[in-house]
Amino acid sequence: MSKPAPIFKVIFQSQGQVYEMYAKAIYQSDLWGFLEIEEFVFGERTQVVVDPSEEKLKAQFEGVVRSFVPMHAIIRIDEVERLGTAKISEAKGGSNVMPFPMPPLPER
Repeated sequence: MSKPAPIFKVIFQSQGQVYEMYAKAIYQSDLWGFLEIEEFVFGERTQVVVDPSEEKLKAQFEGVVRSFVPMHAIIRIDEVERLGTAKISEAKGGSNVMPFPMPPLPER
């Protein structure tokens, strides 16, 4: 009996919001400084209760084959046993998580 494919919970920041999403494949991209996230997984539509935030994410990522997320935007990646609910929430200030310092961009 083979082990089922792993599911990863990826939490990252983008445009002032925190995304919590589930995917089957995550790896370092050939684009320096990015992670590639593929095969997004959402809850089944057979559920009686529909979560509007998950529906918004489904619509936003419909047709997306892979996403390139900057490494410094990643908050956490977990391998999970069960699929949870994907969601978007507002990034709140006052967190004890400090972003990794980035050097200033050179002027052209």
